[in-house]
Amino acid sequence: MRPRIAVIGDFSEQNETHRATNAELSASGAQFEWVPTGTIRPGAEALTDFDALWISPGSPYANMAGALEAIRFGRERGLPLVGT
Repeated sequence: MRPRIAVIGDFSEQNETHRATNAELSASGAQFEWVPTGTIRPGAEALTDFDALWISPGSPYANMAGALEAIRFGRERGLPLVGT
């Protein structure tokens, strides 16, 4: 079974780092989905179906509170979390 990774950030096709993140995760064989910071609310229910969180590099986050809520959610639940 492939891990399901939430990439926390606000994807932009113009952002080279975002494109590289997609390329690397695709090459790894992991399932992944970008989760926009504006959709993450207290309790982070939007993240409950993921096995790990990747806090996207190269982002100005549209909603810093959403990004921080994702980090809190991952830490409190012991999810693997990568941040740059």
